[in-house]
Amino acid sequence: MNYIEQAKQYTGSELENVFFRPILTGESARDLGVRVLYNMPQPTYVQLWDGNRNLLQKYTSTGWSGTKAATKTEKAIQLSRVKAEIGFAAADYFSMVYEKVAALVNANMDDLTGTQLEEAETSLFRQTLAENIRVTMWLGDTSAESGYNTFNGFMKAVTEGADGERFFNVSYSADELSDPAYAVELFDTLWENANARIHDSKAQGQLAYFVTSDIYRLYEKYLDAKGVDSAYIDALNGRQQLAYHGIPIIDVHLEEYLGTTSYPKSFCMLTDRRNLILAVNTADMPGNEVRMWYNPDEMENRQRAVFMAGCELLDPTMVTYAYKFA
Repeated sequence: MNYIEQAKQYTGSELENVFFRPILTGESARDLGVRVLYNMPQPTYVQLWDGNRNLLQKYTSTGWSGTKAATKTEKAIQLSRVKAEIGFAAADYFSMVYEKVAALVNANMDDLTGTQLEEAETSLFRQTLAENIRVTMWLGDTSAESGYNTFNGFMKAVTEGADGERFFNVSYSADELSDPAYAVELFDTLWENANARIHDSKAQGQLAYFVTSDIYRLYEKYLDAKGVDSAYIDALNGRQQLAYHGIPIIDVHLEEYLGTTSYPKSFCMLTDRRNLILAVNTADMPGNEVRMWYNPDEMENRQRAVFMAGCELLDPTMVTYAYKFA
């Protein structure tokens, strides 16, 4: 057997449970570092409630002392219908899937059919699709002629907000990045210029610095230079998660993608994780599916996914931002 010819199609609950839910919930969702809404009703709205302040009143035996109703605001998340397609030469596809099946426990290599084959093929496509959703979530720009242009990403909203001076933003030069201590200076600058709501939300454990890899590595160098035993141990073993004053530092891993965009190639952003929302819907539009099949004319294995996705910066005032100017 040199080819995989069995066609597979996922729709409805299979599309959700077998294919998308594993990459958009649980640990996979937490790895993205942002708030993920999966299969929320379409159109997707986020409800924001603001309870009344000075709510406590002196107790009286009778009567209603309640003030005005709690304030509710809605933010709509625009979802775009997107399509992902990828093709492999049949022999190459067979080799990749065979390798994944071989890694499974108790795999029957003489019978590449059924559940094990399906799991390997699904895993191959799911991994590629998850990375493309993640990159578009950050760098998407619908006005671009090519590249990640299926829906607008967070950087589109952040750069527009910075241009409109909707929140504190500052630029830095390449020369400043030559000093590892500048990473700490950058974190301090964003924290000190953040509004009171960001400061107050620190106790909720949802704040994060989202940084490009150069800033992440710069901070690692700063920590490595500390003359303490823990720094030596970390230099040997690495660090699973960096943080500054209790706020996690999240590497957005966009270094290989930023070069083809108009966005700054280096940036650091402080915000609440819940302020960055990715929404994916596979249920509310006819024709949403994942399909994998063999094309004998081209001797090619093909994979296609059709679904809806979009993301939103919920509250621009809950952001502080620094970027490297060209």
